[in-house]
Amino acid sequence: MSTREYGIQCLRDEAQALLALIPKIDDNFDRAVALMLGCTGKVIVTGVGKSGDVGRKIAGTLSSTGTPSFFVNPLDAYHGNLGVFTPHDVVLAISNSGQTDELLRLVPFLAHHKIPVVAMSGNPQSLLAKNATCHIYVGVEREACPLNLAPTSSTTATLAMGDALAVALMEERHFQPQDFAQFHPGGELGKRLLTTADDVMHREDLPVLTPGMKLGEAIMLVSRGKLGLGVAIDDERIAGIITDGDLRRAIERWQASFFDHTVDDIMTHTPKMVQPQTKISEIQRIMQQYKIHSVLVADESRRLLGVVDHYSCMV
Repeated sequence: MSTREYGIQCLRDEAQALLALIPKIDDNFDRAVALMLGCTGKVIVTGVGKSGDVGRKIAGTLSSTGTPSFFVNPLDAYHGNLGVFTPHDVVLAISNSGQTDELLRLVPFLAHHKIPVVAMSGNPQSLLAKNATCHIYVGVEREACPLNLAPTSSTTATLAMGDALAVALMEERHFQPQDFAQFHPGGELGKRLLTTADDVMHREDLPVLTPGMKLGEAIMLVSRGKLGLGVAIDDERIAGIITDGDLRRAIERWQASFFDHTVDDIMTHTPKMVQPQTKISEIQRIMQQYKIHSVLVADESRRLLGVVDHYSCMV
C-alpha cells in the first residue's frame, strides 16, 4: 500500500471502532450522565499514560460545556493530592485494560469516602469495572496500529465516548450558546456571542432619506454615507431602506427617467431590524438567512439608532 492508503486505512479502522461502540451504549451510560448531572462538586477525571492524556481533554470538554471538571493524575494523588476528592464529587476513571495498578490503588479510598466512580474501560470484567458505580464500555476489536500495539483506535473510542457524555450533559442542562461564551470570553466565538449591536453599530452621519426624496438626491446621500444603503425615515420612524444595488437596478430599468422617481418607488418597506441588545451571532444568522449585508438598529418605536453591516460583525 502507499503511504496515503495507510492513512486511509487507519481512519477507516478508527471510524469502524466508533460505530461498533453504538450498540454497546446501555443503562450504564444513562447512570453515568445522571451521576454527573446530579454532582454538586466536581467531576474529577483520572487516568495514567495515554488514558490520562485523553482524560485531560475530556475534563476540558466537560468544563467548557457546563459540567465543572478537572484532571488528576493518580500518581500525584498519592503524594498529597487526595485532599481534592470529596463526597460531593464524581470520579471518571479511565483505563483501557481496567487493570492499571496506579488507578486501582485509588478505588478503596474512593469507596471509603463514598465517592461515586464512573469507570471507562475496554474490559467489563476488570477490577476497575467491577468496583465502579457504573461502567462504560469503550473496547475495540483491534488497534489501528499495524502491530495492534500502540493505543490508536482505543484512545479514539475513549475520547469520543467522553464527547458523548459531554453532549448528553449539555442537552440535559439545556446549555445554550451564551453559556458557552461565558467559558470562552477571550476567543472569537465568545466575542460574537457576547458582543451586541450597540457595541459595534454605526451611529454617526447615517444616510437618512425621506420616502418622497428624488433618487438623484438619494444616490448622493447613499454614496456619501459609505454604508451602501440609505434609510428612509417618515415621521421620525423607519419607513424603508434602499441599497446601492437597488439604485443600480433602478438606473438600468428607468435610464433617463431615473431622476423622476422617488425613494418610495424602490425602497424595501420591511427592512430587517434588530434592537441594540441583539447579539452579533444572531445578526450574523439573520444576514446569512436573508442574504443581506446590513441590518438596521432601532428601538421599540422603530426609531433609527444605527446600522450594523457585515464588517461591523468582524469583531
